[in-house]
Amino acid sequence: MAAKKETARPGTHGDFAEDDLEALRHAILEEMRMEAVFDGWTLQALKRAAFAAGMTQEEWSRGDLYRAFPDGIADVLTFWSEQTDLAMAEEYASADPAPQRIRDKVTWLVRRRLELLDEHREAARRAAATLALPPYANVARRLTWATSDAVWRALGDTSTDYNYYTKRTILSGVWLSTLSKWLAEEELEGENAYASTWAFLDDRIENVMQFEKVKSKLLKALPDTSNLFGFLGKTRYGSARD
Repeated sequence: MAAKKETARPGTHGDFAEDDLEALRHAILEEMRMEAVFDGWTLQALKRAAFAAGMTQEEWSRGDLYRAFPDGIADVLTFWSEQTDLAMAEEYASADPAPQRIRDKVTWLVRRRLELLDEHREAARRAAATLALPPYANVARRLTWATSDAVWRALGDTSTDYNYYTKRTILSGVWLSTLSKWLAEEELEGENAYASTWAFLDDRIENVMQFEKVKSKLLKALPDTSNLFGFLGKTRYGSARD
């Protein structure tokens, strides 16, 4: 089967194979994470990263960087987050031994998601600072939700009712607070590395479990809202037969 082709954007020459575009994104991201440590997530740093990744002046002039990341820094940060979410889910699928209790499963995934950032912790810290800026507010919300969604999907969650939203909203809070704790923690070696963060995460998960117990009791006293939330859920997942 022929490689998938992208329609050329204005300012570029001909088609660009999707596989080549994906390889370019990975190469630029690798360089950008190093550039960001010193200069932050800026367009100037992105341009340097592109050339460090092997982009020629001709490729730059015809718009190959724009083709890889049309929205610049926002797209690079999105790509990094998506790739890390994917790696987290893939590692969970092959975990041996696999955690058994739901709290242990969620803890495993959130912890692994952070550990995958460890090699580029300073770049991640700079990324968090960038995403905290007003122009990136929507990107930050979208990536937070996407990571929470990736955790629940890795666990096989296919809810389409109110649980879809409550699970992801609550986990988004756990993820953001734990990420902040991890980024701020003093870096240690060996078994003590990020011990404070993992204890913090355990406490947050325990809070969630307690909330779920209270919520379960509360819902028994509420009227049936399945039709409403079922409709809302289908806007996310589609019907079970899709």
